[in-house]
Amino acid sequence: MGQPLSIERLETYVVALPPRRPHLWVGLDSPAGNGYVVTKMLLSDGSVGWGEAQAIRTWGGDNARRYGETPATTVTLIHDCLKPALTGVDVRQLELVHQKMNRALRGYPYAKAAVEVALLDALGHSFKLPVYQLLGGKVRDRIPLAHSIGLMDAEAAAREAADVVAEGIRTLKVKIGVDIERDVKVVRAVRQAIGPAARIRVDANQGYRTWREGAEAVKRMEEFDILYAEQLVDGLAGMAEIAARSNVPVMADESAWTDRDVVEIAQRRAAEYLSVYYTKPGGLVPAKRLLAVAGAFQMQCDINGSGEMGVGNAANVHLAAASPEITLAGTIPVTSTAEVQRTKVAGRKYLDDIVRQPFAYEDGHLVVPDGPGLGIEVDEAKLQKYSVAL
Repeated sequence: MGQPLSIERLETYVVALPPRRPHLWVGLDSPAGNGYVVTKMLLSDGSVGWGEAQAIRTWGGDNARRYGETPATTVTLIHDCLKPALTGVDVRQLELVHQKMNRALRGYPYAKAAVEVALLDALGHSFKLPVYQLLGGKVRDRIPLAHSIGLMDAEAAAREAADVVAEGIRTLKVKIGVDIERDVKVVRAVRQAIGPAARIRVDANQGYRTWREGAEAVKRMEEFDILYAEQLVDGLAGMAEIAARSNVPVMADESAWTDRDVVEIAQRRAAEYLSVYYTKPGGLVPAKRLLAVAGAFQMQCDINGSGEMGVGNAANVHLAAASPEITLAGTIPVTSTAEVQRTKVAGRKYLDDIVRQPFAYEDGHLVVPDGPGLGIEVDEAKLQKYSVAL
C-alpha cells in the first residue's frame, strides 16, 4: 500500500477577485465572489494541493434546512474542527476522511469541500494522476457550458446574450424569480436577441412566492422555447405542484444537497433534473455518490455553482469529466487571467484569477486538463494580491 500520507499543514486565505460585472440572483444581497475561501494543503510527502469554498451567508436549502456560510465561519471551522479531526489520519482513505469530518462537524459542507478538494489535488500530485482518475476515470474530454445571465434589465440581458452566443455558447441560463412581468420581458428579449439556434433555461432561485406563481411564469415563458426551469419556489411540495402541471421539465438546485435529498425529490416527483456541484454535498466524493443516486432515478444533471474562481472551476470540471450523469450544459465559469483571456464575456466572471494558466475554451466547451491533481498552478503572488482581511 505504500507509506501512509498525512496532513502536514493546512492554510486558509480569503480572496476577492475583480469582477467583470456584478452577478446577482434572487436572495443574494452581495456580489458573488466578494470573498471566497482558498485552502492550501501540504502532505507528509511534500505534495501540495489547493481547494476553494464559495462561502455566501444567504445561500442555503429549502425551508432553512441548510444554512449559509461566511468566509469567517468557514475559516474558523476548518482550523478549529476539521483540521484537528484529520490529524494523523491516512488521508489516502477518502471515505475515512469524510467520516472523520462528519463526526467532528455537523453540516457546513462548504468548509468540508474546501478541505477535501485541496486533499484530492495534493493526492493527485502525489500519485501523478488527474483528480478525475481518483473519481473513477474520465467519461468526456470537453464540458459543454451554459452562460448565466444574472439579474439585469431586458436590454442589458439581450446584449450580453448576443455577445456570448457570438463567442460559441449554445445554452443561456437567465435569472428570474423577481416578478412575472419583468421575468417574461427579459426572457422574450433574450430570445429575440439570439434567435432560435441557442437554448434558454431559466432559474428563479426560489424567488416565486407560491407554486401557482411559478407555474404561471413557466407557462408564459413556454412560447420562448425554454429548455427547463430551475428551482422556482422554496420547498419540494411547491416544486412538485409545478412539475405536475408544467410542459417544461423542472430542475432542483437549492432542494438538492445530499444523496438523501435526491431520493426525496424523486419520490415526490418534484423535479426531473438536478443541479449539482462539489460544494453542496461537501466535496467531490459525496458529489459522486449523489450523482450515482440521481442516475438510479434516471435524472439528468448539470454542473452549476456560485461564480467559482479558478480553483473551484477546476474541481467542477473534474467532477463533470468523471460523471456520466452530467448530461446538460453547466454554468462552470470560463476562467481568464489578466494575461490570458479565454473569452471576453462568455462565462467570464472575473478580470483576473489566482491560477496561472486557465483551461482551454473551445466552441462553448471547457477542455478537461490531463495534468496531475486539478491540473492547475496557483500564482501565489496573485493570491497575496487579492487576499482580503476577515
